[in-house]
Amino acid sequence: MDVTERELIDPWEGVVAAPARGSDIGVLVLAGPSGRVERERARVLAQQGMTAVSIRWFGGPGQSPGICEIPLETFTAAVDFLRLNGAERIGILGTSKGAEAALLTAVHDPRVDVVIAMSPTSRVWCNVGPGRDGARHPYRSSWTWREQALPFVPMDDSWTPAEADGGPVAIRGWYELSERTFAGLLAAAEIPVDTARADLVLVAGGDDAMWPSLPFAEQLAQRRRSVGATVRLISRHDAGHRPRFPGENPASASTRFQYGGTPEADALLGTAAWPHILDVLRGGS
Repeated sequence: MDVTERELIDPWEGVVAAPARGSDIGVLVLAGPSGRVERERARVLAQQGMTAVSIRWFGGPGQSPGICEIPLETFTAAVDFLRLNGAERIGILGTSKGAEAALLTAVHDPRVDVVIAMSPTSRVWCNVGPGRDGARHPYRSSWTWREQALPFVPMDDSWTPAEADGGPVAIRGWYELSERTFAGLLAAAEIPVDTARADLVLVAGGDDAMWPSLPFAEQLAQRRRSVGATVRLISRHDAGHRPRFPGENPASASTRFQYGGTPEADALLGTAAWPHILDVLRGGS
């Protein structure tokens, strides 16, 4: 399928990939803490007949340098953009912290029809990196809505990594410790996906070394099922934090973090999830 691409400069840095004939399906694609614009993923969706826009939602000009008190209005404005570009059905596909943003946006914006949450969390966490003031501590919420910070779970800084050789670190244990330490804050920080009208697809690997995304996904699924809402959960026990779709290159290695899984398992999980993602974006129940 012929695909066109154009760069965005204002109000965000980003890219729009679309079929040459246009589409009435629009997808907002959000990366996680890398902060990158997901050009390849947008292109893969466009090749399936959808208009896909990926934006830099932190770390760009005029934006917070870290994931700290990011306005969810950033993403509702991107929904506006998709609607203005002809989209009648709106999906948000986010990975990691981008999945957290996608889920919360659907909770607050009923125009979102579909959320695909890759390696998600079931609750709001604290900031990752500095806010606009340059400060990392004390911990603050990752998100705001209508200028009010959302309740969040902070990190327990007593945690130390098991790896002591200076190599890539698995930080899943940090999140698991923080859940235990701040157990009294978990309920207020839960993402109320039971209230969202959007269809929900969850994709998670049991070997995720960044955070426990499969247990998180199971919590989200249970929250949906408790009210009879739709949910699809696709998982593999051996996949990690970065599932890859057909047509995407393997994720690059990191010198800072362990992500878990293997390139083969991550590709198998993405391949298993792909038909579900396309089906729900196209209006399948």
